[in-house]
Amino acid sequence: MSAFNNTITMEQGAYNEAEIARLHSLMNARALRKKRIRKTVLVAVNIIFALFMLFPLLYSVSVAVMPGDELFTMDMNLLPQNPTVDNFVRAFTQVPLIRFILNSFLVAGCITLGQIITCSLAAFAFSFLDFKGKNLLFMLVMATMMVPGEAVIISNYLTVSSLGILDTYIVLILPSLTSAMGIFLFRQFYMTFPISLYESAKLDGCGNLRFIVKILIPLTKSAIGAMAVYTFINAWNMYMWPLLVTGSEEMRTVQIGISMLNSVDAQSITLMMAGVVAIIIPSMVIFIVGQKQLISGMFSGAVKG
Repeated sequence: MSAFNNTITMEQGAYNEAEIARLHSLMNARALRKKRIRKTVLVAVNIIFALFMLFPLLYSVSVAVMPGDELFTMDMNLLPQNPTVDNFVRAFTQVPLIRFILNSFLVAGCITLGQIITCSLAAFAFSFLDFKGKNLLFMLVMATMMVPGEAVIISNYLTVSSLGILDTYIVLILPSLTSAMGIFLFRQFYMTFPISLYESAKLDGCGNLRFIVKILIPLTKSAIGAMAVYTFINAWNMYMWPLLVTGSEEMRTVQIGISMLNSVDAQSITLMMAGVVAIIIPSMVIFIVGQKQLISGMFSGAVKG
């Protein structure tokens, strides 16, 4: 009798374990299904918001490949019925758009390189060197960020006009060779390094310039990448200053030269859109390639330790 009871108890235990395992399997499957549903909903919502945010850009591309007779109709044509690249061909032949793009690349590249050099040197001085009035001078540099560029554009124009450098590459590059934002970004990154690193290098006979080139620059690639992307896009999109200091087609940048496609002709809108799409591509490529560096560089000095 005792053996029979033991057998029943073992069978009930095995049955309970199997039931518990089945319940766990059902719960895991239900949790996994809920997780997949939640993820699918989030992806769908993100896609909807992305399409909503990108709609102006997507519509610009649509208009750029749309014939003019399809645009000016009573129908709401979001997509071209007969796509064509004729608008791009006319945009590049009607105005020297390639020259404008090369000018912008040259100006933006020189400004980017100049700001990386000057801002890193200034940030090194504010971070590692000890001199009187350092904090006050840094506060004055940061205070310039509160001054809008339009407030000093006339005085800058009078200065470069007196120097006789209007309508040259120098006048497009020189006023933007440094920025308070870049100095702040590099300083915040340098502040994460211990001062003992600089003192040890000085004890080994390492000069300041060699310390920057051999030690700081290899350790600050993310900050340099963030600064390069941020500065290049801002320089590429400059409008007011190039409009004010350039007068010839040879010195025009893309943001100024693209307005030459505008006319009273009904076809000018499609030409303008084709030109806008063409000049947006370089800045978008720079941003997409360097977005990781931009994000990591912007947040690299936010947490210390």
